[in-house]
Amino acid sequence: QGNYGIHQGFDESRRIQAAGFVVREQSDTPSSAGSRGTLHEFLASQGVPGIYDVDTRAITRRLRNRGVMMGVITLDSPQEALARLRDLPRYDDVDFVRTVTTDKPYHWDTEGADRPKHRILVDDYGLKYNILRLLRQRDCEVIAVPASASAEDVLSQKPDGIVLSPGPGDPALLDYAVANAGKLIGRVPILGICLGHQIVGRALGAKTFKLKFGHRGANHPVKDMATGRVYITAQNHGYAVDGDTLPSGLRVSHLNLNDGTVEGMSHREHPLITIQYHSEASPGPKDNEYLFDRFIGLVEAAKLGQGGLKIS
Repeated sequence: QGNYGIHQGFDESRRIQAAGFVVREQSDTPSSAGSRGTLHEFLASQGVPGIYDVDTRAITRRLRNRGVMMGVITLDSPQEALARLRDLPRYDDVDFVRTVTTDKPYHWDTEGADRPKHRILVDDYGLKYNILRLLRQRDCEVIAVPASASAEDVLSQKPDGIVLSPGPGDPALLDYAVANAGKLIGRVPILGICLGHQIVGRALGAKTFKLKFGHRGANHPVKDMATGRVYITAQNHGYAVDGDTLPSGLRVSHLNLNDGTVEGMSHREHPLITIQYHSEASPGPKDNEYLFDRFIGLVEAAKLGQGGLKIS
């Protein structure tokens, strides 16, 4: 939002989740009637360090050649910065979900929600608010719950469907979320997005692995295997489900055309669909929102007693 300022209502989280921010250029005079401040003021208000006049393309080239690595924004010397990095816990060793999930359940946008069609619970592993907005637009009562909520607590709220949200970090560190997902699968229709997709895979016995080059940005071509159509998707993940380890009940529903990695799964018996990319993002701008309609279709079919997945 730097060139346009910071706008009320555009937030996707309750606070800035990044530990630092690096840009090539920053604007002191954002141009937008709705701006409520500059990027610098926004970062400063939440205590997040930022730096500009950095050759970000050089950083990108290094990451493309060397793979994902740790970094630090500091006033220290290079030697001191490297020493500090060596003392920090590795990204792969930290459960970041516990740092970003909500502390307690909350309803999203209850205005006009007297008689919603469906009750959807969203397991918050680090969700973006647009997931909640899109569900609400589809006449759902939407409740976000902490990642630590047990399957029993979730089911006690009698949801018509459950969304396992995106989030940061390595799914191999999230045994509690994987165990809960395993108890939910087959009990209620489920949509897993990004980290939620990986958690579903692990809950059903698949393995995940770290990508040498994470998928970042809004230009990744993904093929929907049910229709053959190719979508341009927004992605932000460093781990993926190993397609060679899928159990017999799971099948690949979406495929990355750049590197052949699994971008989505469906189940042959249970009302379950997952995607690795962000259908709530807007690269098209609304190309991938159809996944929410597909999920609501599973919810409606389950309420009619029609059982499992009805996608060819």
